[in-house]
Amino acid sequence: MRKIVLDTNVLVAALLTPFGAPGRVLDTILARQVRLLYDDRILAEYGDVLAREKFGFDPGDVADLLAFLRSEGQGVAAPPLEVPVLDPDDAMFGEVAVAGRADAIVTGNKGDFPPDTCHTVPVLSPAEFLDVLRSSPGTRGRL
Repeated sequence: MRKIVLDTNVLVAALLTPFGAPGRVLDTILARQVRLLYDDRILAEYGDVLAREKFGFDPGDVADLLAFLRSEGQGVAAPPLEVPVLDPDDAMFGEVAVAGRADAIVTGNKGDFPPDTCHTVPVLSPAEFLDVLRSSPGTRGRL
């Protein structure tokens, strides 16, 4: 099973426009086709951002989603990276990806993760990640 770290911007986009590529990535997580890697910092950021009034998400739905992500995802203890990312608030995503041996970081802002930041972990847009899944053996026709 593929393991990914999901940037908060993709999660928000998935909930705002569920039929786009970000929504499809979230669907793969909800269908247990892909395992989400996280730590407490990432889940806290998800909760803080999804609770913003401007999005209008139902607090009960957000709580249910976060509970699912915690129970079905994989918690990772991530040490600090030696190479800093451009935005210190994004460091946690790279740290979890490297420590959890993620197959990818999926983000809408690839520029936030320079290639040398995340060692060998690819940084992919939602559409690029879906293309990888489509071309992988055993996933043809399932997306």
